[in-house]
Amino acid sequence: MNLRIFTTLLFAIMAYSNLSAQEKSKQMVRLARIVIDADQLEQYKAILKEEAEASVRIEPGVLTLFAVQEKDNPTHFTILEIYADSAAYKSHLQTPHFIRYKTGTKDMVKSLELVETTPLIPDMQIKKPSKK
Repeated sequence: MNLRIFTTLLFAIMAYSNLSAQEKSKQMVRLARIVIDADQLEQYKAILKEEAEASVRIEPGVLTLFAVQEKDNPTHFTILEIYADSAAYKSHLQTPHFIRYKTGTKDMVKSLELVETTPLIPDMQIKKPSKK
């Protein structure tokens, strides 16, 4: 993971950790499960990286977009999406960088499943790595 992605994710995690219980109860948390055409993996990853970094950096209501790729099924991606609330999510859908992602990847995506979730421990703090 490059330093810019790591820094962006660290700031998102820190922001999430500092929210009050009331703010966390309003959050919209979900998983996006995506299967990508194998011939377009590298192009998809580049577009996803650009969109996720821009969303977390620019939009205060996007708390994290943490994307992972399965090792055994490299065409399968899961994105943990955490928004401050449903209004932040609706606003995110209208941004130029999200629209660019959707239109740029529409022919790459073989399937998309959006899974709404309820955090089991919304006040759980995310540990910062210990310094060695």
